[in-house]
Amino acid sequence: MRASTRAVRGTPGRRAAARRRLVAAAFLLPALVLLGALVVQPIGFSLYRSLFDRSGDSFVGTANYTAIVRDPAIRTALRNTALWVAVAPAVATGLGLVFAVLTERVRWGTAFKLLVFMPMAISMLAAGIIFRLVYDHDPHRGVANAVVVGVHDAFAPSSAFPKARPGRDSPLEPAGDGAFVTREPVRAGVPALLPLVGVAPEALPEGARTAVGARPVPGQVTGTVWQDFTRGGGGAVNVVDPAETGLAGMRIEAVKDGRTVAAATARADGTFTLPAAADGARLRLPASNFREAYAGVEWLGPVLVTPAVIGAYVWMWAGFAMVLIGAGLAAVPRELLEAARVDGAGEWQVFRRITVPLLAPVLVVVLVTLVINVMKVFDLVFVIAPGAVQDDANVLALQLYRTSFGTDADQGLGSAIAVLLLVLVVPVMLVNIRRIRKEARR
Repeated sequence: MRASTRAVRGTPGRRAAARRRLVAAAFLLPALVLLGALVVQPIGFSLYRSLFDRSGDSFVGTANYTAIVRDPAIRTALRNTALWVAVAPAVATGLGLVFAVLTERVRWGTAFKLLVFMPMAISMLAAGIIFRLVYDHDPHRGVANAVVVGVHDAFAPSSAFPKARPGRDSPLEPAGDGAFVTREPVRAGVPALLPLVGVAPEALPEGARTAVGARPVPGQVTGTVWQDFTRGGGGAVNVVDPAETGLAGMRIEAVKDGRTVAAATARADGTFTLPAAADGARLRLPASNFREAYAGVEWLGPVLVTPAVIGAYVWMWAGFAMVLIGAGLAAVPRELLEAARVDGAGEWQVFRRITVPLLAPVLVVVLVTLVINVMKVFDLVFVIAPGAVQDDANVLALQLYRTSFGTDADQGLGSAIAVLLLVLVVPVMLVNIRRIRKEARR
């Protein structure tokens, strides 16, 4: 009797619970339908399609997965993807942590955060175009090489005469290592002639003037170094003609027995003067006069193209990391930091032993998010890497596109690459889900 009474009393409760489950299922049904149509069905079809050949008519089993291992382009994509996963999230998270900590201590920290976060408002396509220009090899267009060339030339300036050379019947001859030397020793009181050709008129140094023949000076060696070429024709070989230009700034050295005994620099009109010690020496134009201009770094060459594209990615996503870490940093109890400082801990010790451990959950969130993101990176590599080196910068997402929709499309192999990419992402997603559940239990 009592059991039946309890059953009667429990029936409305079970009905209410069942009704709540039905209501919840009704609200979840549209999302589940969309999830199935947009996620589950494409995954299932990709897995099914990966078991068939290029045409989709013949079942090939795991042949497409075997081809992944054998294809050198896909192996390169796997290697580059591994490099992306190892470097890009760690660098972006590290920079975000540094920016978040430092901007807490400066008055204009908000403005700095805005500037760092601003690249997130730019699409990947636009960022790729920007960095394609930044990495341009021409220092007059590429900002990166403009900086590198500027710094290099500040310490090791290039010559204004990289193409200069002796002409026919010249009194100069090669001396090895790019230098030139006079065939005969020079004498005091007898002007020396050092004619060169091969310098473009527009490449002549600023301030260069019309060349003049040096006047003899007793007890000293004088001479002229000039561009022995008259525009429009005319002029005599190895003779200073009125329409020819002095090579201002050219260094001239007097050499005796393999030792430099005197040196001078050509004036604006190409003339120079050496002391009496140069009498009987041979004049040398050292190789530094003909050093090629430094062209900068080949950022988009086969060696550096992947690090260059990773740099563009870090520029975009460091702001994302900074904002999330900054939000976590705002929740860190200040009492702990102040207590550590009062106990004598330095700023580095406070950062390493208190700030970073307390921010560990946020750092894991940022790191996992960026790892998943870099596994799918496509547009930056596609836009920044030139066609000639795109194979060297290849990643799995780009290889998936090229294999499935390129000129020699193979959707069976492309589906296998898609399944491989999913398999690589799933462990990271599981780690993230486990972390979320662990946080929920606290």
